[in-house]
Amino acid sequence: MRPLRIEVVVALARPARIGVIALVLGGLVVGTVAVATSGTDRTGSAQDGTTAADVSAAGSAGSDAAPRQTPATTADPVDVDPAVQAQLSYALAHWKDYNTDEYGVVTGNDCVNFTSQSLVARGWAMDEDWWTSGTGSDFDFSSPWVSSTAFMNYLADSGRATALTDDQRDQVKLGDVVQFDWDNSGDRDHTAIVSRIEGTGDNIVISYAGHTDDTDYLSVDYAITEKHPGGTAYYWSIP
Repeated sequence: MRPLRIEVVVALARPARIGVIALVLGGLVVGTVAVATSGTDRTGSAQDGTTAADVSAAGSAGSDAAPRQTPATTADPVDVDPAVQAQLSYALAHWKDYNTDEYGVVTGNDCVNFTSQSLVARGWAMDEDWWTSGTGSDFDFSSPWVSSTAFMNYLADSGRATALTDDQRDQVKLGDVVQFDWDNSGDRDHTAIVSRIEGTGDNIVISYAGHTDDTDYLSVDYAITEKHPGGTAYYWSIP
């Protein structure tokens, strides 16, 4: 008599499924149990050597959820002093378009005159040591208004700014004053306004705006290595 083959499948909730294959032969039940996990069936063998086929098709895989977007992160806004904004706006508006309607011009040596103008735009008031009057080429001025070395001495004596060396770039701010000693003689040969600061730590790059070699964003490093090799930069930090 041909044995009767009975297949019974018991379905469980995914991911586990149990398949029971039983052979009934002369009242004796023999069989194997295959346990499938993670949606994949494993095939068992009956004791009589017959290979049992997979008794159930694997369930369809669930659709993948759309990946979540990583929220974009933005830096906190930086507060900029309105006085500094006014100073830089003036410097960037007049670095090549000289403001002859309000101020005079020192032909060929206008760097301190222009820096002084930007400080007035920032809110500084003239005093008995630092002042100007008149327009065009016929105007009056004090020595600190137009001379880099005299301006250095004025800032030191008045206490209106704090001296910094080029090794203290991490303390320099937009709107501060940069001065140069091209030949390291101890005086000051050029003066300008810090107009841009980039980088951090040992990689800070400072640029300036100024007259006489008119510029809006000239690198301090370029000035002391290419234009005037061996020159030294100094700064005045304005509170």
